Amino acid sequence: MNTKGLPMGRLGFALVGAALWLSVPALAQEDPLLAEARKVAGAVPPKLLEVLSLQIAKGGPASAVAVCNEKAPQMAKTASEQTGWAIRRVSLRNRNPRAVPDAWEQAALEDFDRRTAAGEKPATLEKYELVDAVGVKEYRYMKALPTQQLCLACHGASENIAPEVAERLHTLYPADKATGYAVGQIRGAITIRKPL
Repeated sequence: MNTKGLPMGRLGFALVGAALWLSVPALAQEDPLLAEARKVAGAVPPKLLEVLSLQIAKGGPASAVAVCNEKAPQMAKTASEQTGWAIRRVSLRNRNPRAVPDAWEQAALEDFDRRTAAGEKPATLEKYELVDAVGVKEYRYMKALPTQQLCLACHGASENIAPEVAERLHTLYPADKATGYAVGQIRGAITIRKPL
């Protein structure tokens, strides 16, 4: 017996329970790296959509192909330099040959597809993890990019893509696999990583 009259076993359980209860706020607090990753990953897609919308309004969908081909990589590079995170877009059905996912990204994209098929909303899908990349610890984060109405002019069903857009796509991306999407389907993901 302890001095309060509780058997030692019950006191031990009480202490463990109190310790767990006290740790709940620490567990509930968001990991600072996750918060930073979400902020960084969330900044690029809206800017790209804005630039695409402006270009489509100015010169039509065929002129917007150059935005994804030239400006999107520049935007990712600039954001990478400003934030310290390596930023890129990947897809299981890539258009750009540089957008092929590595093994970790492919597993995440396949998981996103399974989760979407099970009813989860694509806009909420993310994966984050601290990984060991050849002896270097790095934090990795991915967020699904659902197809939006704006995307269909270049990524929709082949028969619905205007001939001038199809020609431009074929010229820039002869091995294109990124058509046949519908609104809401996962077009790919933004993927970021930071060595620690």
